[in-house]
Amino acid sequence: MNATPYHHTQVGRIHWLVAVIGAFEVAIGLLAEAPSYVAVLLLVIGTSFLVLAASFRQLTVREVGDQLELRFGPFPMFRRRIAYAAIQSFEVGRSRWIDGLGVHWIPGRGWTWNLWGFDCVELKTTRGPLRIGTDDPQGLAAHIAERITVREGT
Repeated sequence: MNATPYHHTQVGRIHWLVAVIGAFEVAIGLLAEAPSYVAVLLLVIGTSFLVLAASFRQLTVREVGDQLELRFGPFPMFRRRIAYAAIQSFEVGRSRWIDGLGVHWIPGRGWTWNLWGFDCVELKTTRGPLRIGTDDPQGLAAHIAERITVREGT
């Protein structure tokens, strides 16, 4: 077993664009001489964009006991844990443009957790396929291989 558990954080690049759009909408909602319902709508939408920007600033993949935790942050709205026992197979791969950014499910392709780029580790789990986007695919794959070997060896 690892002397130190796996912990890697990738910082994204697109969250700034989402934050600027949100700040712009909030500013318009506060400063524009628009009807109150329009101002409130702009404030709600702008605030939602700011929260999403804070939620998708970084993607942390870390070991938590016998599970691998995926967490967008630093505002932790989106989090998922995968038990090592649920991982049937895995490989280093490349996602495609259709897999996109963020967290979502695509019929036939499964779940994608990706912040930036196309490097990923593709898992086949008992709950279906899962792609974990990372700028450390070799390190994550090596960690999973070690954890699965430890599981099979016990």
